[in-house]
Amino acid sequence: MDGKTIDWAGVAAAVAAAEATGGTVGATIVAPGGETFRHNGDRRFRAASTVKIPLMVAVYRAVDAGERALTDRIVLRDADKSPGSGVLLHLHDGLELTLEDLVYLMISISDNTATNLLIDLVGLEAVNDVIASLGMRDSNLGRKMKGRPALPDEPENWATPDDYALAVKALLEGRAASPASCEAMVAMLEKQQNPRRIGRYVPEGEGIRWGSKTGSLTGVVNDVGFVTTPAGTLVVSVFTEDLPDSHAGEQAIGDITCAALHATGLIPSGAA
Repeated sequence: MDGKTIDWAGVAAAVAAAEATGGTVGATIVAPGGETFRHNGDRRFRAASTVKIPLMVAVYRAVDAGERALTDRIVLRDADKSPGSGVLLHLHDGLELTLEDLVYLMISISDNTATNLLIDLVGLEAVNDVIASLGMRDSNLGRKMKGRPALPDEPENWATPDDYALAVKALLEGRAASPASCEAMVAMLEKQQNPRRIGRYVPEGEGIRWGSKTGSLTGVVNDVGFVTTPAGTLVVSVFTEDLPDSHAGEQAIGDITCAALHATGLIPSGAA
């Protein structure tokens, strides 16, 4: 932005339009120069599957430490299978997968069984250590994936837009784990199979790429990630609650991201 102050009015309008439907939006958008838009940035939202980002970091830190290898093989058992998103729930007992396979399934299609197998491997404490080390003060992993919100007597997984923007920045800057592991994790986020949120209006073109980790529960639609263009990289962290339906949540995240790309000049007006 050549030192110019960013006009976030379009982003604020996209947030306001989403909240006009009766729901709540939290958004933290970080421009290439560090200037930041925040709306409910420190409000706690149900993390849903966005919590799989710090879990991925915990796995790669274990690899960096020599405690695990991405080629380690894990055997799927019926007792491991978790309801909700993913495909492992439907595959046969005895299937062997590598650690890297599980991370890919967890990030690309948000496989809950893969996620829970990884939590068993590294432990809840290791994931919460990652969260603390990245400065994510108001977020946590309190329980495994169950394909539903927590019951009243269960711990919940919480997140704030600010915290998850910090996590993405740490990945992009090579600080979340070793530089090689951070590069691998960013590439894993680029394998996201749901293009209807952050990726909704990102145009195709040379030097343009995006990656994210979605999160969904009843009444919850989230997405956390980045968009890179030849002009720089935008960090996007958007959480929503109680919008009319999942389509409205996905539309809101797409609109907010699109407005931010235009506001920061990363995508010229009229390009998306």
